[in-house]
Amino acid sequence: MRNDFVRFFGTVFAAGLMLLLNINNGFSQSTKEFVTAAKQGILIDSRSGLVYFEKNADQLMPPASMSKIMTMLLVFEGLKDGSLRPDDEFTITPDAWRRGGAPSGSSTMYAKVNSRVKLKDLIKGVIIQSANDAAIAIAEGIAGSEEAYAERMTKRARELGLPNSTFKNATGLPDPEHRVTARELAQLTRYLVEVFPEYYKLYSEPSFTWNKIKQGNRNPLLGKYPGADGVKTGHTKNAGYGLVGSAVRDGRRLILVLNGMKSKSERARESTKLMDWGFRRFQRIGLFRQGDKIANARVWGGTKSFASLVAKDDISVRLSSDERKRAEMSVRFLGPLKAPVRDGQEVGKVVFRLDGKTIASAPLIAAENIDADESMWSRAIDTLMFKVFGG
Repeated sequence: MRNDFVRFFGTVFAAGLMLLLNINNGFSQSTKEFVTAAKQGILIDSRSGLVYFEKNADQLMPPASMSKIMTMLLVFEGLKDGSLRPDDEFTITPDAWRRGGAPSGSSTMYAKVNSRVKLKDLIKGVIIQSANDAAIAIAEGIAGSEEAYAERMTKRARELGLPNSTFKNATGLPDPEHRVTARELAQLTRYLVEVFPEYYKLYSEPSFTWNKIKQGNRNPLLGKYPGADGVKTGHTKNAGYGLVGSAVRDGRRLILVLNGMKSKSERARESTKLMDWGFRRFQRIGLFRQGDKIANARVWGGTKSFASLVAKDDISVRLSSDERKRAEMSVRFLGPLKAPVRDGQEVGKVVFRLDGKTIASAPLIAAENIDADESMWSRAIDTLMFKVFGG
Protein backbone atom coordinates (compact mmCIF):
# COMPACT_ATOMS: atom_id res chain seq x y z
CA MET A 1 0.00 0.00 0.00
CA ARG A 2 2.88 2.38 0.75
CA ASN A 3 4.30 1.86 -2.76
CA ASP A 4 0.92 2.80 -4.23
CA PHE A 5 0.95 5.98 -2.16
CA VAL A 6 4.44 6.97 -3.35
CA ARG A 7 3.61 6.29 -7.00
CA PHE A 8 0.34 8.19 -6.67
CA PHE A 9 1.84 11.32 -5.20
CA GLY A 10 5.36 11.15 -6.69
CA THR A 11 6.87 12.59 -3.53
CA VAL A 12 10.35 14.02 -4.15
CA PHE A 13 13.19 12.82 -1.92
CA ALA A 14 16.56 14.61 -1.74
CA ALA A 15 19.52 12.53 -2.92
CA GLY A 16 22.52 12.12 -0.63
CA LEU A 17 25.47 14.40 -1.35
CA MET A 18 27.79 11.50 -2.00
CA LEU A 19 25.65 10.54 -5.00
CA LEU A 20 26.74 13.78 -6.60
CA LEU A 21 30.25 12.39 -6.85
CA ASN A 22 29.44 9.22 -8.78
CA ILE A 23 30.88 9.91 -12.22
CA ASN A 24 30.70 6.99 -14.62
CA ASN A 25 34.16 5.84 -15.67
CA GLY A 26 32.81 4.65 -19.02
CA PHE A 27 32.48 6.91 -22.01
CA SER A 28 30.64 6.76 -25.31
CA GLN A 29 32.09 5.54 -28.57
CA SER A 30 32.05 9.06 -29.98
CA THR A 31 34.74 10.08 -27.44
CA LYS A 32 37.37 9.27 -30.04
CA GLU A 33 36.00 11.94 -32.35
CA PHE A 34 37.65 14.72 -30.34
CA VAL A 35 41.39 15.35 -30.19
CA THR A 36 43.01 17.87 -27.87
CA ALA A 37 46.51 19.22 -27.33
CA ALA A 38 45.96 19.05 -23.56
CA LYS A 39 47.85 16.33 -21.72
CA GLN A 40 44.90 15.51 -19.47
CA GLY A 41 41.22 16.24 -19.88
CA ILE A 42 37.63 15.29 -19.20
CA LEU A 43 34.15 16.57 -20.12
CA ILE A 44 31.11 15.65 -18.03
CA ASP A 45 27.44 16.47 -17.66
CA SER A 46 27.07 18.21 -14.30
CA ARG A 47 23.57 17.00 -13.45
CA SER A 48 23.97 13.32 -14.33
CA GLY A 49 27.73 12.84 -14.09
CA LEU A 50 27.84 11.22 -17.53
CA VAL A 51 31.30 11.37 -19.13
CA TYR A 52 31.47 12.44 -22.77
CA PHE A 53 35.21 12.78 -23.25
CA GLU A 54 38.32 11.81 -21.35
CA LYS A 55 42.05 11.76 -21.95
CA ASN A 56 44.40 10.53 -19.22
CA ALA A 57 41.63 11.51 -16.81
CA ASP A 58 43.00 9.35 -13.99
CA GLN A 59 46.63 10.40 -14.44
CA LEU A 60 48.04 12.31 -11.48
CA MET A 61 49.02 15.83 -12.49
CA PRO A 62 50.10 19.12 -10.88
CA PRO A 63 46.91 21.22 -10.76
CA ALA A 64 48.44 24.62 -10.01
CA SER A 65 45.71 27.08 -8.94
CA MET A 66 42.92 24.74 -10.02
CA SER A 67 43.46 23.09 -6.63
CA LYS A 68 41.97 26.25 -5.06
CA ILE A 69 38.58 24.72 -5.84
CA MET A 70 39.23 22.37 -2.93
CA THR A 71 40.59 25.25 -0.85
CA MET A 72 37.27 27.03 -1.25
CA LEU A 73 35.08 23.98 -0.72
CA LEU A 74 36.27 23.75 2.88
CA VAL A 75 35.40 27.42 3.32
CA PHE A 76 31.94 26.99 1.82
CA GLU A 77 31.26 24.03 4.07
CA GLY A 78 32.33 26.11 7.06
CA LEU A 79 30.00 28.93 6.04
CA LYS A 80 27.18 26.46 5.59
CA ASP A 81 27.57 24.79 9.00
CA GLY A 82 28.11 28.12 10.78
CA SER A 83 31.69 27.55 11.91
CA LEU A 84 32.73 30.43 9.63
CA ARG A 85 31.10 33.78 8.95
CA PRO A 86 31.60 36.13 6.00
CA ASP A 87 32.73 38.97 8.29
CA ASP A 88 35.35 36.89 10.11
CA GLU A 89 38.74 38.62 9.80
CA PHE A 90 42.02 36.93 8.93
CA THR A 91 45.54 38.28 9.17
CA ILE A 92 47.84 38.58 6.17
CA THR A 93 50.87 37.23 8.01
CA PRO A 94 54.43 38.04 6.89
CA ASP A 95 54.67 34.48 5.53
CA ALA A 96 51.42 34.82 3.54
CA TRP A 97 52.58 38.20 2.24
CA ARG A 98 56.07 36.98 1.34
CA ARG A 99 55.06 33.72 -0.39
CA GLY A 100 51.73 34.84 -1.86
CA GLY A 101 51.66 38.63 -1.82
CA ALA A 102 53.28 41.40 -3.81
CA PRO A 103 56.91 40.23 -3.24
CA SER A 104 56.15 36.69 -4.50
CA GLY A 105 55.65 37.51 -8.16
CA SER A 106 52.70 35.10 -8.20
CA SER A 107 48.98 35.76 -8.47
CA THR A 108 47.99 37.98 -5.54
CA MET A 109 45.32 40.37 -4.29
CA TYR A 110 48.07 42.74 -3.06
CA ALA A 111 46.87 42.68 0.53
CA LYS A 112 49.11 44.60 2.92
CA VAL A 113 51.31 42.67 5.34
CA ASN A 114 49.79 42.33 8.84
CA SER A 115 46.48 43.74 7.60
CA ARG A 116 43.18 42.20 8.69
CA VAL A 117 40.88 41.19 5.82
CA LYS A 118 37.33 39.90 6.01
CA LEU A 119 36.72 36.35 4.83
CA LYS A 120 34.20 37.48 2.20
CA ASP A 121 36.93 39.61 0.57
CA LEU A 122 39.55 36.87 0.79
CA ILE A 123 37.09 34.51 -0.93
CA LYS A 124 36.75 36.92 -3.84
CA GLY A 125 40.51 37.32 -3.96
CA VAL A 126 41.00 33.55 -4.27
CA ILE A 127 38.16 32.96 -6.74
CA ILE A 128 38.50 35.99 -9.03
CA GLN A 129 42.18 36.95 -8.72
CA SER A 130 43.53 33.48 -7.85
CA ALA A 131 45.27 35.24 -4.99
CA ASN A 132 47.88 33.15 -3.19
CA ASP A 133 48.15 35.56 -0.27
CA ALA A 134 44.42 35.21 0.32
CA ALA A 135 44.55 31.41 0.11
CA ILE A 136 47.43 31.19 2.60
CA ALA A 137 45.73 33.64 4.99
CA ILE A 138 42.55 31.55 4.92
CA ALA A 139 44.48 28.34 5.52
CA GLU A 140 46.48 29.80 8.42
CA GLY A 141 43.43 31.45 9.95
CA ILE A 142 41.28 28.31 9.88
CA ALA A 143 43.77 25.54 10.61
CA GLY A 144 46.72 27.34 12.23
CA SER A 145 49.07 26.58 9.35
CA GLU A 146 48.87 25.99 5.62
CA GLU A 147 50.23 22.48 6.10
CA ALA A 148 47.44 21.60 8.53
CA TYR A 149 44.85 23.05 6.18
CA ALA A 150 46.23 20.99 3.28
CA GLU A 151 45.87 17.88 5.42
CA ARG A 152 42.23 18.79 5.94
CA MET A 153 41.83 19.22 2.17
CA THR A 154 43.17 15.73 1.53
CA LYS A 155 41.10 14.21 4.33
CA ARG A 156 37.93 15.82 2.97
CA ALA A 157 38.74 14.58 -0.51
CA ARG A 158 38.84 11.03 0.83
CA GLU A 159 35.54 11.55 2.63
CA LEU A 160 33.99 12.67 -0.65
CA GLY A 161 35.12 9.50 -2.35
CA LEU A 162 38.19 10.87 -4.14
CA PRO A 163 40.99 8.33 -3.58
CA ASN A 164 43.80 9.75 -5.69
CA SER A 165 44.21 13.49 -5.11
CA THR A 166 46.66 14.74 -2.47
CA PHE A 167 46.99 18.36 -1.40
CA LYS A 168 50.16 19.77 0.14
CA ASN A 169 49.21 23.45 0.17
CA ALA A 170 46.24 25.77 -0.28
CA THR A 171 47.58 27.57 -3.35
CA GLY A 172 48.66 24.98 -5.90
CA LEU A 173 52.21 26.32 -5.92
CA PRO A 174 54.73 23.64 -6.96
CA ASP A 175 55.20 20.67 -4.67
CA PRO A 176 56.20 17.22 -5.95
CA GLU A 177 53.51 15.53 -3.83
CA HIS A 178 50.70 17.99 -4.64
CA ARG A 179 48.79 16.02 -7.30
CA VAL A 180 45.20 15.55 -8.50
CA THR A 181 43.44 13.90 -11.44
CA ALA A 182 41.26 15.56 -14.06
CA ARG A 183 38.38 13.27 -13.12
CA GLU A 184 38.53 14.21 -9.46
CA LEU A 185 38.75 17.91 -10.27
CA ALA A 186 35.56 17.47 -12.31
CA GLN A 187 33.96 15.65 -9.39
CA LEU A 188 34.89 18.45 -6.99
CA THR A 189 33.49 21.03 -9.39
CA ARG A 190 30.27 19.10 -9.76
CA TYR A 191 29.96 19.01 -5.97
CA LEU A 192 30.61 22.76 -5.86
CA VAL A 193 27.98 23.55 -8.50
CA GLU A 194 25.26 21.28 -7.15
CA VAL A 195 25.72 21.83 -3.39
CA PHE A 196 26.84 25.47 -3.14
CA PRO A 197 25.03 27.43 -5.90
CA GLU A 198 24.95 30.56 -3.73
CA TYR A 199 28.76 30.64 -3.65
CA TYR A 200 29.36 29.22 -7.12
CA LYS A 201 27.98 32.42 -8.65
CA LEU A 202 31.13 34.21 -7.44
CA TYR A 203 33.12 32.34 -10.09
CA SER A 204 31.42 34.34 -12.84
CA GLU A 205 32.29 37.77 -11.44
CA PRO A 206 34.48 39.55 -14.01
CA SER A 207 36.78 41.50 -11.68
CA PHE A 208 37.67 42.38 -8.11
CA THR A 209 39.41 45.43 -6.67
CA TRP A 210 41.52 45.38 -3.53
CA ASN A 211 44.05 47.89 -2.24
CA LYS A 212 42.93 50.12 -5.16
CA ILE A 213 44.17 47.50 -7.66
CA LYS A 214 41.56 46.10 -10.03
CA GLN A 215 42.18 42.67 -11.50
CA GLY A 216 40.11 40.73 -14.00
CA ASN A 217 38.98 37.13 -13.80
CA ARG A 218 41.52 34.95 -15.63
CA ASN A 219 38.96 32.50 -17.02
CA PRO A 220 39.21 32.77 -20.85
CA LEU A 221 35.61 31.55 -21.33
CA LEU A 222 33.88 34.20 -19.19
CA GLY A 223 32.23 36.92 -21.24
CA LYS A 224 33.29 35.23 -24.47
CA TYR A 225 31.67 31.81 -24.47
CA PRO A 226 27.83 31.71 -24.30
CA GLY A 227 26.64 30.30 -21.00
CA ALA A 228 30.10 30.15 -19.38
CA ASP A 229 30.02 30.96 -15.65
CA GLY A 230 33.17 29.43 -14.12
CA VAL A 231 35.41 28.02 -12.83
CA LYS A 232 39.21 28.20 -12.30
CA THR A 233 42.43 28.58 -14.24
CA GLY A 234 45.83 27.26 -13.28
CA HIS A 235 49.41 27.75 -14.42
CA THR A 236 52.89 26.89 -13.26
CA LYS A 237 55.96 26.02 -15.30
CA ASN A 238 55.68 22.39 -14.28
CA ALA A 239 51.91 22.06 -14.76
CA GLY A 240 51.51 24.11 -17.92
CA TYR A 241 48.25 25.95 -18.51
CA GLY A 242 45.03 24.44 -17.22
CA LEU A 243 41.35 25.24 -16.87
CA VAL A 244 38.31 23.93 -15.08
CA GLY A 245 35.45 25.42 -17.08
CA SER A 246 31.68 25.21 -17.02
CA ALA A 247 28.83 26.46 -19.20
CA VAL A 248 25.03 26.03 -19.34
CA ARG A 249 22.62 25.81 -22.27
CA ASP A 250 18.92 24.95 -21.94
CA GLY A 251 19.53 23.72 -18.43
CA ARG A 252 22.28 21.32 -19.51
CA ARG A 253 25.56 22.11 -17.77
CA LEU A 254 28.89 20.79 -19.01
CA ILE A 255 32.06 20.78 -16.92
CA LEU A 256 35.49 20.41 -18.51
CA VAL A 257 38.96 19.99 -17.11
CA LEU A 258 41.99 20.48 -19.34
CA ASN A 259 45.61 20.66 -18.24
CA GLY A 260 49.17 20.66 -19.56
CA MET A 261 48.77 23.17 -22.39
CA LYS A 262 51.61 25.33 -23.64
CA SER A 263 50.13 28.84 -23.54
CA LYS A 264 47.14 30.97 -22.56
CA SER A 265 46.03 31.08 -26.18
CA GLU A 266 46.17 27.29 -26.48
CA ARG A 267 44.19 26.98 -23.25
CA ALA A 268 41.50 29.31 -24.55
CA ARG A 269 41.39 27.59 -27.93
CA GLU A 270 41.28 24.02 -26.61
CA SER A 271 38.65 24.74 -23.95
CA THR A 272 36.42 26.48 -26.48
CA LYS A 273 36.82 23.58 -28.91
CA LEU A 274 35.93 20.97 -26.31
CA MET A 275 32.94 22.90 -25.01
CA ASP A 276 31.68 23.41 -28.58
CA TRP A 277 32.16 19.72 -29.28
CA GLY A 278 30.23 18.84 -26.15
CA PHE A 279 27.24 21.06 -26.85
CA ARG A 280 27.11 19.97 -30.52
CA ARG A 281 26.37 16.48 -29.25
CA PHE A 282 23.02 17.75 -28.02
CA GLN A 283 20.01 18.86 -29.99
CA ARG A 284 17.58 21.24 -28.35
CA ILE A 285 14.18 19.55 -28.15
CA GLY A 286 11.11 21.64 -27.31
CA LEU A 287 8.69 19.50 -25.29
CA PHE A 288 6.06 21.79 -23.80
CA ARG A 289 5.05 25.40 -24.10
CA GLN A 290 4.16 27.58 -21.15
CA GLY A 291 0.64 26.65 -20.03
CA ASP A 292 0.54 23.23 -21.71
CA LYS A 293 -1.27 20.64 -19.59
CA ILE A 294 1.06 17.86 -18.51
CA ALA A 295 -0.73 15.95 -15.74
CA ASN A 296 -3.50 15.84 -13.15
CA ALA A 297 -2.94 15.84 -9.40
CA ARG A 298 -5.26 14.39 -6.77
CA VAL A 299 -6.62 17.11 -4.48
CA TRP A 300 -7.65 16.16 -0.96
CA GLY A 301 -10.53 17.96 0.74
CA GLY A 302 -11.39 20.11 -2.26
CA THR A 303 -14.48 20.97 -4.27
CA LYS A 304 -12.80 19.07 -7.12
CA SER A 305 -10.88 15.81 -6.81
CA PHE A 306 -8.21 16.61 -9.40
CA ALA A 307 -6.27 19.72 -10.46
CA SER A 308 -4.76 20.24 -13.89
CA LEU A 309 -0.99 20.77 -13.85
CA VAL A 310 0.62 22.89 -16.55
CA ALA A 311 4.12 23.94 -17.48
CA LYS A 312 5.21 27.08 -15.64
CA ASP A 313 7.55 28.00 -18.50
CA ASP A 314 8.54 26.62 -21.89
CA ILE A 315 10.26 23.27 -21.35
CA SER A 316 13.09 22.01 -23.51
CA VAL A 317 16.01 19.67 -23.05
CA ARG A 318 19.25 19.04 -24.88
CA LEU A 319 19.86 15.42 -25.80
CA SER A 320 22.26 13.66 -28.11
CA SER A 321 20.85 11.32 -30.73
CA ASP A 322 21.73 8.23 -28.71
CA GLU A 323 20.38 9.76 -25.49
CA ARG A 324 16.98 10.42 -27.08
CA LYS A 325 16.43 6.66 -27.29
CA ARG A 326 17.04 6.19 -23.57
CA ALA A 327 15.57 9.33 -22.01
CA GLU A 328 12.55 9.00 -19.71
CA MET A 329 10.10 11.59 -18.39
CA SER A 330 8.08 11.45 -15.20
CA VAL A 331 5.98 13.78 -13.04
CA ARG A 332 6.70 14.20 -9.36
CA PHE A 333 4.57 16.04 -6.84
CA LEU A 334 5.97 17.96 -3.91
CA GLY A 335 3.63 16.04 -1.60
CA PRO A 336 -0.08 15.40 -0.98
CA LEU A 337 -2.03 18.32 -2.47
CA LYS A 338 -4.58 19.62 0.00
CA ALA A 339 -7.24 22.23 -0.69
CA PRO A 340 -7.35 25.11 -1.05
CA VAL A 341 -5.27 25.16 -4.22
CA ARG A 342 -4.51 28.41 -6.02
CA ASP A 343 -3.99 29.07 -9.70
CA GLY A 344 -0.23 29.35 -10.32
CA GLN A 345 0.70 27.42 -7.16
CA GLU A 346 3.79 25.28 -7.73
CA VAL A 347 2.84 21.71 -6.89
CA GLY A 348 5.37 19.49 -8.64
CA LYS A 349 7.85 19.11 -11.43
CA VAL A 350 8.48 17.19 -14.59
CA VAL A 351 11.73 15.25 -14.42
CA PHE A 352 13.88 13.97 -17.28
CA ARG A 353 16.16 11.03 -16.56
CA LEU A 354 18.85 9.30 -18.54
CA ASP A 355 20.23 5.92 -17.54
CA GLY A 356 18.64 6.37 -14.13
CA LYS A 357 20.15 9.84 -13.58
CA THR A 358 18.26 13.14 -13.60
CA ILE A 359 19.48 15.45 -16.36
CA ALA A 360 16.82 18.18 -16.17
CA SER A 361 13.65 19.20 -14.37
CA ALA A 362 11.06 21.95 -14.66
CA PRO A 363 8.32 23.22 -12.32
CA LEU A 364 4.62 22.42 -12.73
CA ILE A 365 1.87 24.72 -11.46
CA ALA A 366 -1.85 24.37 -10.81
CA ALA A 367 -4.00 25.78 -13.61
CA GLU A 368 -7.06 26.59 -11.52
CA ASN A 369 -8.38 27.54 -8.12
CA ILE A 370 -9.88 24.74 -6.05
CA ASP A 371 -11.51 25.71 -2.78
CA ALA A 372 -11.78 23.53 0.29
CA ASP A 373 -14.99 21.47 0.49
CA GLU A 374 -16.63 22.36 3.77
CA SER A 375 -19.18 19.52 3.73
CA MET A 376 -18.63 17.07 6.57
CA TRP A 377 -19.42 13.99 4.45
CA SER A 378 -16.92 14.91 1.74
CA ARG A 379 -14.18 15.64 4.29
CA ALA A 380 -14.82 12.32 6.01
CA ILE A 381 -14.46 10.34 2.76
CA ASP A 382 -11.27 12.13 1.75
CA THR A 383 -9.80 11.69 5.23
CA LEU A 384 -10.50 7.96 5.08
CA MET A 385 -8.98 7.61 1.60
CA PHE A 386 -5.93 9.60 2.62
CA LYS A 387 -5.36 7.31 5.60
CA VAL A 388 -5.76 4.20 3.44
CA PHE A 389 -3.30 5.33 0.77
CA GLY A 390 -0.94 6.82 3.31
CA GLY A 391 -0.99 4.08 5.91
